[in-house]
Amino acid sequence: MTLRQAQVGQTVRVAKLEGAGAVKRRIMDMGITKGESIYIRKVAPLGDPIEITIRGYELSLRKSDSEMILVEPA
Repeated sequence: MTLRQAQVGQTVRVAKLEGAGAVKRRIMDMGITKGESIYIRKVAPLGDPIEITIRGYELSLRKSDSEMILVEPA
């Protein structure tokens, strides 16, 4: 499943990053790498953005970016 499909309050682990080039690099620069645990904190009323906690800090991701992150249950 993708990060977009994960439910609020769920903790997941990054399985794979899709995409290529600058977009994938930007996601990795934010600390989202294979094997990292992500806690889904909130989702905006219209579904965009998603607020997550990773590596001890809060991060907001666009819906399009969250669809490129494949996750598995932690």
